[in-house]
Amino acid sequence: MAKFNIITQFLKDISFESPNVPELFFKQDNPSAKMEFNIDIQVKGAENNLFMVDLITKAHSKLDADDKTIFLIESTFSGLVQMEEEKDEEVKKRTLLIDVPTLLFPAVRGLITRLTSESGFPTFTMQPVDFEQLYEQKQAAAAAK
Repeated sequence: MAKFNIITQFLKDISFESPNVPELFFKQDNPSAKMEFNIDIQVKGAENNLFMVDLITKAHSKLDADDKTIFLIESTFSGLVQMEEEKDEEVKKRTLLIDVPTLLFPAVRGLITRLTSESGFPTFTMQPVDFEQLYEQKQAAAAAK
C-alpha cells in the first residue's frame, strides 16, 4: 500500500427517488422486495500526486411481484487524496481502488441507512464491501476481454 492522506471527503451527488409513493403505502399485503446494489470507483488524477476518488453507488429496491420501484438511491461520495510519490503503478492503483474506497465506504453506508430510515420504508443497511475482491473481479474481467 502506498502512503496517502485523505485531505477531505465529501458528498458530491445524491438522489433519492420513490416514484410509486403513496400507492405503495396503501398496499394491504406485505409484498416481498428485491434489492439491486451496484458500486463503481472512479479515480481522477491531478498534479502533485493529488487524486479524486469517487465511490459511486446505486441501490434499487423493487417489488418482486411486478418489478415496481420502491426506491432508488444514487450517490457519489468522494475523497481528495494526497499520495506520496509511488513508482510502482500496481501499488498506486490498488491503494486508490481498494484502500481509499474502504475508508470512504462507512460514510456512504451511513447516508443510505439514514435516507431509507427517513423515507417511510424499512431501513436498508448495506453489507460491507470487500473492495479487494471487487478489484480482483474487475481485473479478471478485463483480462478475459
